[in-house]
Amino acid sequence: MAADLSQIVKAYDVRGVVPDQWDESLAELFGAAFAQVTGAEALVTGHDMRPSSPGLARAFARGAARHGADVTGIGLCSTDQLYYASGALDLPGAMFTASHNPAEYNGIKMCRAGAAPVGQDSGLADIRELVERWLASGAPEPAARQGTISRRDTLHDYAAYLRSLVDLDSLRHLKVVVDAGNGMGGHTIPTVFEGLPVDLVPMYFELDGTFPNHEANPLDPANLVDLQKRVRAEGADLGIAFDGDADRCFVIDERGEPVSPSAITALVAARELGKNGGKGVIIHNLITSWSVPEVVEENGGTPARTRVGHSFIKAEMARTGAIFGGEHSAHYYFKDFWNADTGMLAALHVLAALGGQDGPLSALVAQYDRYAGSGEINSTVDDQAARLTAIRSAYEGRADVTLDELDGLTVSAADWWFNVRPSNTEPLLRLNAEARDEPTMAKVRDEALAIIRG
Repeated sequence: MAADLSQIVKAYDVRGVVPDQWDESLAELFGAAFAQVTGAEALVTGHDMRPSSPGLARAFARGAARHGADVTGIGLCSTDQLYYASGALDLPGAMFTASHNPAEYNGIKMCRAGAAPVGQDSGLADIRELVERWLASGAPEPAARQGTISRRDTLHDYAAYLRSLVDLDSLRHLKVVVDAGNGMGGHTIPTVFEGLPVDLVPMYFELDGTFPNHEANPLDPANLVDLQKRVRAEGADLGIAFDGDADRCFVIDERGEPVSPSAITALVAARELGKNGGKGVIIHNLITSWSVPEVVEENGGTPARTRVGHSFIKAEMARTGAIFGGEHSAHYYFKDFWNADTGMLAALHVLAALGGQDGPLSALVAQYDRYAGSGEINSTVDDQAARLTAIRSAYEGRADVTLDELDGLTVSAADWWFNVRPSNTEPLLRLNAEARDEPTMAKVRDEALAIIRG
């Protein structure tokens, strides 16, 4: 097909509409290019429940096998289950998913052996260049030795490994509502939770890549409403929501109120530091709450601030030897999980923390949720760069603020901060603001939005 790869090769994955922007013929070329760039003699693939995913994964495997790589397909899986397979088998991997995007989208998240990230600066640009060359001049010649394609089930091994990383022995009985959003959590949760003292109330566990109940994007508050109602109706101890590929988890307390992912980051950081003798680096991106570095330092750790995005976080995890990292988008990264992100392991930490004491979740997380935050607010703009320049002009030169451009623009003062970042995939600016109290946060948020929206 005649494809514009600039539209589908993003900062750290491939993503686009099927079949309009990419299809199985292009997936086959990506498979061959992935095998060549990684130098893989063997690799592993997995896919989510989207209608187009199995065919795309098979095509990718054919391309890689034609290039001489032996391909192990693990079939239906969550993204973190694919990372588990990459780590445990020490193989490069490719996951076919478009996460929380609508049903017509699909994509590829790729990693090197040991779940090491593949992004623009770590192989993705090279893969794109190869595919573009082949599109222009013809597909590559098959390798002298054709690779094999085989199947392997890793679900039970994945579940056992996750549970080995968290002490669940003292867990009291908990009632837990889980909203899988018709995504891959419906496939993995029953096995991961099997045998735990948990009364599981499943919501939307049926695998359906058309997402008939709501978008599988818990970052949008509208998609948490059903779970919040169910938690209250059931009198549950907590609720957990997963996105489409189940690599992110969002937590609802016993009152039906969302728990900030920053609070979850701080809670898990404290637990990981406790396991590590109070020592270690904890990565947090620049839109997490002030409470995260505070809690890390209070527990003896060293906070390290980085830009948003899993490839950047994973690279910083590897560079610093960090034991844990968290993002405000509810991605959680663990040294014990090959520096990869797994919402399921974070969920088990929350269960262990809550189930290891008698109080409700709202009381447990209150110590980690100290400030007023806006959440992420998206604004469609005609010119991202011009709007960022307008914000910089409005604040630079003020004695009471500092500016930095680690990722977008962050403006900080003694009692508040905000960050504005351009989306990599849409004509959006993303605003996150925080302050020591709600009125200050609202004032700062509204001032920034007025400039962004012109």
